[in-house]
Amino acid sequence: MSFDDYQGTWVFMEVKDGAIASVSLELLGAGRQLADKRKSQLAGILIGDGVTALAQEVIAYGADLVYVYDAPIYEHYRTETFMKALLACVEKHKPEILLYGATSTGKDLASAVATDLPTGLTADTTQLDVEEDTGLLLASRPAFGGNIMATILCKKYRPQMATVRPKVVRALPRDKERIGIIIEEAIEIHEDDIRTKVLEIVRNTVQTVRISEADIIVSGGKGMGSPVGFQLIHELADVIGGAVGASRDVVEAGWIGHHHQVGQTGVTVTPKVYFAIGISGAIQHIVGMQNSGLIIAINKDPNALIFGSCHYGIVGDAFEIVPLLIEQFRRALGKPVLTAHERRVPDA
Repeated sequence: MSFDDYQGTWVFMEVKDGAIASVSLELLGAGRQLADKRKSQLAGILIGDGVTALAQEVIAYGADLVYVYDAPIYEHYRTETFMKALLACVEKHKPEILLYGATSTGKDLASAVATDLPTGLTADTTQLDVEEDTGLLLASRPAFGGNIMATILCKKYRPQMATVRPKVVRALPRDKERIGIIIEEAIEIHEDDIRTKVLEIVRNTVQTVRISEADIIVSGGKGMGSPVGFQLIHELADVIGGAVGASRDVVEAGWIGHHHQVGQTGVTVTPKVYFAIGISGAIQHIVGMQNSGLIIAINKDPNALIFGSCHYGIVGDAFEIVPLLIEQFRRALGKPVLTAHERRVPDA
């Protein structure tokens, strides 16, 4: 394998309900940095039915060119059809780096492509860089339960591939004046040769909290002592109109559902304001909220790791500090101030 034949950075553009997934637009921002560092092109690859109209949007968010596979057989995501198209494009144009969003679709497709090429795949990456001279992709992610950050290299195979978690990188500003190249590609696939069929799409009607979209998040950790103590987190979030987040320990203890978990094994968030209350600051949690606009930490341990990752830190007992914050926020927002009995303040 001659590495000289492999050039450029690609992003698989995931499409959902007729629109490009936000994680794919974020990856164009990361891909732009990698491509510029290597003085190469950034490309997006679109696969679907009726997706050609989205190609200009890919360019507007940073791509130099877009490869498009547009046919009815790609109407719904199926591993086999998308893999065949992507493999054909990779083998034809030979990218140096290929990025996917760490979504259910991205993870499924990336693992299938990596197996067939074959090449390496770094899953759930939280940081990306590239060596300017060698082109080695530096894909970093927490390892050993989130206790260390590991940087993984793929030295023997190309393309180098990684899935990247939503919200860990930022999309570039949309520039509708950007000019790029749209290349329409096609391969021969017959429906009769595809082993899977989509019979019905069933939408999940269960309402769950989408903390990844919240502007304000109040997160609590095991420092809240018990499920009763954790109710202070709910109360503060309710007063200021925020969503409730939690550390892994709290979720594993059963105090709150997994969809509230912030961190490497939960959700990556980028709110404008993030409260970390009673959270020690393990690496696996930090990587899930470190890009928040303003981070406020409350912990009675002055040596807690969380204080190394916050903008403002308060050393003290959460059961004394949080009720005072709730009272002051209620006054500032013109809400009635409740008595301790009305609020049912839990004991520490």
